[in-house]
Amino acid sequence: MPRLTIRSDSGEQTSHDLSEGTITIGRSPENAIHLEDISVSGRHAELTLRAENCYLKDLDSTNGTLVNGAPATQVQLRAGDRIRFGKIDVCYECDAPSDAQPLPRLEEVQARPAELSARPADFANASPFASAKKEKDPTRTIIFAAAGVALLAFLGTLIALLMMRAPLP
Repeated sequence: MPRLTIRSDSGEQTSHDLSEGTITIGRSPENAIHLEDISVSGRHAELTLRAENCYLKDLDSTNGTLVNGAPATQVQLRAGDRIRFGKIDVCYECDAPSDAQPLPRLEEVQARPAELSARPADFANASPFASAKKEKDPTRTIIFAAAGVALLAFLGTLIALLMMRAPLP
């Protein structure tokens, strides 16, 4: 039988068996499960039992409802779910096993190269940036050569000027 276990700040636990079709939870005394705490709304949430499943619905509460730390408005509960109504922590427990299943065994897969290329015939480049030119640009070569000759001429002129000093008396 499904049940809610409420844990108070003092460490005291209270369990409520869930046997009715729809159960309301809140601060108001008219609720089936009465939580006396100002962080809980008057009609905070409702639980609906259908077959062997339990569904939680937040009734537009002020401080919201969390299931396993995530905000929830309507969710199917699983065994061991942690629910928070305002500042009150509750644990949902049931006899049904959880949906957890063991992981499948890993298979070892051998990688082998493709026999045919899957590259389209019009494929040029996967990069979104333009590729650098691989061909030699003769204009660039001439410009660099001229700059080198001009630099050598300038250095030669400087050296010649330094050597043409007047002789010492």
